[in-house]
Amino acid sequence: MSLLYANDRAGNWPDSWYASTAVPIAPFAPLEGDTRADVCIVGAGFTGLSAALHLALRGRSVVLLEAHRVGFGASGRNGGQVGSGQRLEQTKLERMLTPEDARRLWQMGEDAKALVRDLIEAHAMAGCAFHAGIVHAEWKARDLPAVHAYAEHLARDYGYDLIEKLDRATLAAIVRSPVYAGGVLDHGAGHIHPLNFAIGLARAATAAGARIFEQSHVTGVEAGPPAVVSTDDGSVTADHVILACNGYLEGLEPRVAARVMPINNFIIATEPLGSRAAEVLTRPVAVADSKFVVNYFRLSDDGRMLFGGGESYGYRFPADIAGLVRPRMVEVFPQLAGARIDHAWGGTLAITMNRLPCFYRPADNMLSASGYSGHGVALATLAGQIMAETVAGQTERFDLMARLPLPRFPGGPALRTPLLILAMTWFSLRDRLGL
Repeated sequence: MSLLYANDRAGNWPDSWYASTAVPIAPFAPLEGDTRADVCIVGAGFTGLSAALHLALRGRSVVLLEAHRVGFGASGRNGGQVGSGQRLEQTKLERMLTPEDARRLWQMGEDAKALVRDLIEAHAMAGCAFHAGIVHAEWKARDLPAVHAYAEHLARDYGYDLIEKLDRATLAAIVRSPVYAGGVLDHGAGHIHPLNFAIGLARAATAAGARIFEQSHVTGVEAGPPAVVSTDDGSVTADHVILACNGYLEGLEPRVAARVMPINNFIIATEPLGSRAAEVLTRPVAVADSKFVVNYFRLSDDGRMLFGGGESYGYRFPADIAGLVRPRMVEVFPQLAGARIDHAWGGTLAITMNRLPCFYRPADNMLSASGYSGHGVALATLAGQIMAETVAGQTERFDLMARLPLPRFPGGPALRTPLLILAMTWFSLRDRLGL
């Protein structure tokens, strides 16, 4: 087995609250022998599944290859938050880009949220209802004026008036924690069960005619034309290839790998809290806070606290994930100090240097999108749709994303991880010192 998957049981989703509550879906057979398709997609996360669905709806023949199960990677393990805009704030994008491109990126973020909601509704996806509301909680009172000013900026300049400003008291009425100085509540954002969304996309894609093969680890890609994508037991000849691997790219495309780096994040799920749930969150919202290594949390539909936080680098998870995340949860919610932890899991996502997604064209007939930097539930789903339309000749949105500035990580593959660890250690120290 590849080191990349050493944390997980071959052929299965990793143990998590999501896996324990997933809507059942029969495994897809592995690819055996050679086949032909208009488009071959590598990776069955949100990006690949969305691309497969939208291509199949356009009448293209599609083969989707997944090394494990659909939604196996970050798509089936993340915090489930469907956030607004891009990973970077609009004020930063306005300094980096033309005003027109900054505005187009905002609208694409809005389109991404709408796409997630529309797909859930259009395909009657079970077990992944959209719950509205994400609170952004600030640790430091000195940062609150800038956060509230940004909400006013979005309302004034982008017509986005769905953000409610919160002071310490109004935030504490929702998030029953003593640590936050205030924040904002984005009523237009929300959260879902991410693994059930991936399963829903897989069902919709196959119903539209896409062929999905699980347990089909891709060993090489030749651009051609035609392209040939090889697995351990077969191959796909295709006119176009879409790489949708995110943190699991391995060595398939070094130019993308130079700009996209895998990191690991971790989540715990408590026992059902029952009536105590209202002592933690009084509304069915998700929360993300302002720590550099973000804490993010929400209540599950069965009343558990799902709390994410902590990071590691490389492809090994810590032996005691619960021991890593529990102290972060208890710092925010001392009242959960005695809560039993029923699930603890990790997932490998991907970041870029400037936290903008990496849209890249390795060859004329090959597209790649990855590096969503923790903002991928909505953006990865949109990326799949964008690449489907690009294959069909509508390239405007892909071209916009592909021309975003996206530097390589310093140090190359050998040094980028130790350099990132040094940087993250420094920022974590700043968090602890309250700087």
